[in-house]
Amino acid sequence: MTKPYVKHDIDEHIGIIEFFHPAHNSLPSDILSKLAETITELGQNDEVLVIVLKSGGNRTFCAGASFKELVSIEDEATGKQFFSGFANVINAMRKCPKFIIGRIQGKTVGGGVGLASAMDYCLATQYAAIKLSELNLGIGPFVVGPAVERKIGVSGMSQIAIDANTFFSPEWAKQKGLYADVFETTEALDDAVEALAKQLCTYNPEAVKHMKQMFWRGTEDWDELLMERAEISGRLVLSKFTKEKLDSHRN
Repeated sequence: MTKPYVKHDIDEHIGIIEFFHPAHNSLPSDILSKLAETITELGQNDEVLVIVLKSGGNRTFCAGASFKELVSIEDEATGKQFFSGFANVINAMRKCPKFIIGRIQGKTVGGGVGLASAMDYCLATQYAAIKLSELNLGIGPFVVGPAVERKIGVSGMSQIAIDANTFFSPEWAKQKGLYADVFETTEALDDAVEALAKQLCTYNPEAVKHMKQMFWRGTEDWDELLMERAEISGRLVLSKFTKEKLDSHRN
């Protein structure tokens, strides 16, 4: 696997969305756009009763924002547009009337933690440590912050946001409520994801839709909020501090 992709399949009413990028499953604009579009599409498909969101490969679930795209941003409008990609994916997940199961097989960083936090139910392996690295680059997890805070609370969010160089263990993530369960192997993870997805297919779709709305109550302003956050990130990525940080990582 060398070429980036977003693909989906429907198997016995289970919609499976998989994304991949050779740079540790990082997320450039085109992948983010396709993810939001696919989540919305499967959410509106009556044949689909539950969605599983996963990434390709075994090592990393998601490395967050595309480094290559970050360093190429040269104006605020482009910066806002890039970070709004994360906003669009999170909002697509929030509005989707189906439950979304996250399959987190490995480490997840930055925007990837935001994706995991926007899942309705996350299962992971013992290798799925998490890190919010944005402050270390001078940006801050502004767009994904509301999703992370909603899932693990202000205290948990502040810990991983402030300690931006540290990977927090899957056990820590489970304690905080990000992961429902952690498995020793990818095989065990896949078995659990499949069993849960099949179980959710037996639920009344109308009840699921109302439950989903209930779980996400209080987030109705996120269309505007996350775009405001994208504007902040788009401005900060142009700062002298961040440009120097990105250059040092590139070199």
